[in-house]
Amino acid sequence: MKCATSETELLRAISTSSWRPCGTSRKNLFRSRSHNWIPFAIGERKANDHRMTQHLEIHPLTKAAFAPFGDVIEADPATMRYINGGTTERFHALSGAEAIGDGARVILNLFRGQPRAFPFTIEMMERHPFGSQSFMPLNGRPFLVVVAQDEGGKPGRPQVFLARGDQGVNYRINAWHYPLMALGEQSDFLIVDRDGPGNNLEEYFFDTPFIIGAPTL
Repeated sequence: MKCATSETELLRAISTSSWRPCGTSRKNLFRSRSHNWIPFAIGERKANDHRMTQHLEIHPLTKAAFAPFGDVIEADPATMRYINGGTTERFHALSGAEAIGDGARVILNLFRGQPRAFPFTIEMMERHPFGSQSFMPLNGRPFLVVVAQDEGGKPGRPQVFLARGDQGVNYRINAWHYPLMALGEQSDFLIVDRDGPGNNLEEYFFDTPFIIGAPTL
């Protein structure tokens, strides 16, 4: 039996019994949870098959594909108008901020995201019931956008999009999404979202984790 010596090979151990991690007995394989490798018995595999990881494909971010979740923020020529004596191109009303509830307001923030390491495990999603949330990169670097359709009050299978460095997104109210996923190096983002009373965060943790491989930049 071949011995697994890398994280990629350990992932293979999840779906085949022909691999095992080095330094462990034949009865143990490993699975990933929050990027920590946790042993479990092979005898438990059959009963726990529903918990095996699933791999997610990465797709280019487009307005049409992202429409069920919100808006893509980019310099759309159809929205452009000249202002300031013709010296400035204004790309008008690319999206709208939402903030509902007594005492709620729209605020501007800076987020500084650390780069994610791959393969990456998606074990949860979140949504904001009282406000939208937009992300616009300030360093011109691409980032990943992970969203899911609502299925009876919980997220369905996640969808993954690669946003260019000149694209941002605005998640509409109650759109399931994963937190900020910077790529390559530390990156700053301008965030427009809601401030105010009430619990504006709902989280859901999957029974079955999902895996994202390294994107091609």
